[in-house]
Amino acid sequence: MARRFDDMISSSARLAILATLVPGEAVTFSDLKRETGLADGNLHVQTRKLADVGYVGIRKGRRGRRQVTEYRITELGFERFRLFVRQLEAVLDSEAGVIQPVLASDRKDDSEVWL
Repeated sequence: MARRFDDMISSSARLAILATLVPGEAVTFSDLKRETGLADGNLHVQTRKLADVGYVGIRKGRRGRRQVTEYRITELGFERFRLFVRQLEAVLDSEAGVIQPVLASDRKDDSEVWL
């Protein structure tokens, strides 16, 4: 069975942005940059892509003399993020019991990195 995940959320940068916005509070560009670790240009491009599909709302305003950009997850964005997480959980649930962990004492050679 082919699994279809939302390509818009599958990107690690966009996933990090949405995960940061999930609590529902408005987050400034600076705070979002700090939380995601993304560079300015990449953050701008990725938030724009999320806004274009309706997953994120962008609001520009002023605080004193400074222009501030704030981001907030939309209802659609929250529902799509929730669906994405549920799809991942379904994968884990369907694979439960298939993966058998290897105990460290069962390893033949301590130099083996991959188990």
